[in-house]
Amino acid sequence: MEASDETWDSGMACMRLGSGAPLVLLPGLSSDHRAPKGFDRKAQLGAMAPYAARREVWWVNRPAGLAAGTTIADLARAYATALRARFDVPVDVMGTSTGGSIALQLAADYPDVVRRLVLISSAHRLGPGRRVQRDAAAEVRAGRPRRAMAGLAAATAAHGWSRRLLWVAGWLLEPAMRGDGYDDMLIVIDAEDRFDLSDRLADIRCPVLVVGGDRDGFYSPDLFAKTADGVANGRLALYPGVGHVGVMRIEQLPGDVLDFLDH
Repeated sequence: MEASDETWDSGMACMRLGSGAPLVLLPGLSSDHRAPKGFDRKAQLGAMAPYAARREVWWVNRPAGLAAGTTIADLARAYATALRARFDVPVDVMGTSTGGSIALQLAADYPDVVRRLVLISSAHRLGPGRRVQRDAAAEVRAGRPRRAMAGLAAATAAHGWSRRLLWVAGWLLEPAMRGDGYDDMLIVIDAEDRFDLSDRLADIRCPVLVVGGDRDGFYSPDLFAKTADGVANGRLALYPGVGHVGVMRIEQLPGDVLDFLDH
């Protein structure tokens, strides 16, 4: 199974894998809007592969050329425009972390675009992750991007030993993650800092599956539960002993997600 690369309107980099009904993936925070390369590309395609056995999976990054002051609603609008241009029916959407914030806003603002929604390690607002991301943005702006990436990486872990390991990994790998700089990332962090759909959850009528770990460093179990309870047709899958990125490595996750999407 080979992936194809495309660029949608507004410079949205995409990868497509598999065949079947479309499933659109909105990825988490990254340094810029470009398509992943090298190890990151391999990791993203590996995450897509279990879903591509039954679906045409589209990985779609945020638009290029973000202006200062961009909001999550602005990003959702860009995705809505792109999805309407590509597909003539509502599609299933799965958003991870920051991509989940955008996906939730998309479902609230553009119900004609989203058929079913899956949120992976995401909720209607940030929890502890707001401070984590603010600190990372401050480190980047102070000229210390390695400390920023180390802090972000550490917060994705579930336990003390893994947090220490990932802090070191984030520090060492930062040059490879930097891309063309962090201007895009800082704009998205600022947007998500202001993001809170607490008062809009009831507007979301499509079926929603909220997936999280109970040791997530960006969200609390309570936030996951409130998101699932607040939408009109929500379901929660909370995995014990798992952190922010560990959810993606749970063997049963693709089957759980596909079963939700197909029923």
